[in-house]
Amino acid sequence: MSDTIYIKSGSEIEIMRQAAKIAAGARSMGRQAVRDGLTTRQIDRAVHEYIVKSGARPSCLGYEGFPAATCVSVNEQVIHGIPGRRVVRNGDIVSIDLCATYKGFIGDCAGTYPVGEVGAEAKKLIEVTRQAFFEALRFAKAGYRISDIGGAVQDYVEGNGFSVVRDFVGHGIGRGMHEAPEVPNYRAPRTRPNPRLVKGMTICIEPMVCAGDWHVNILDDGWTVVTADKSLAAHYENTILITDGEPEILTMADDI
Repeated sequence: MSDTIYIKSGSEIEIMRQAAKIAAGARSMGRQAVRDGLTTRQIDRAVHEYIVKSGARPSCLGYEGFPAATCVSVNEQVIHGIPGRRVVRNGDIVSIDLCATYKGFIGDCAGTYPVGEVGAEAKKLIEVTRQAFFEALRFAKAGYRISDIGGAVQDYVEGNGFSVVRDFVGHGIGRGMHEAPEVPNYRAPRTRPNPRLVKGMTICIEPMVCAGDWHVNILDDGWTVVTADKSLAAHYENTILITDGEPEILTMADDI
């Protein structure tokens, strides 16, 4: 990832709004596909078809060799789950993470959804992860620093008895899926870059939250990230635009 932070022009932002709208619609399609008896591959297929029919390209497909349009992660899987034959069942929680490329720009979003009735801990984990995003959003304004976002996520998550993943972070987005700056979900060390937010930046805030300890492992497939203690994990993400006032959530259309 380059250290250069790209400030988007008005015309570029308009294209990003369209890309993000498609991504948000695809997330909604994936959420509707999360039900007892479906495979993670079937969930991926629903997302893939929606993105293509919308005139966009699934950015994840082929990205550094990833074999699907969607990352579908179940229960203790935090992120980057590869869709396949696994059948989701009532009581599971399923995280869907996807990107759509439209006219050269990318929209990126994620969410975690219950399959049927889930336990109290799982329900709270999903709710806290989603709300952590909105706690951070209060600081996604020109003049604040990246660390203000991470600190807000960490304080809210840990205050609710959960932990935030350290090994993976949010990021800038635009023509590239992962642009500068990195956006940690915790107070990063002072040695880490901590730029101020300015109008025209587009970033992804994406709390990744564990019910237990925050340490994670990567499975032998080279992609799937799981909690080291096998506790449940949840993920919530939106692409946002920094303005001269309140931030604009570009991928929010399906999730109000």
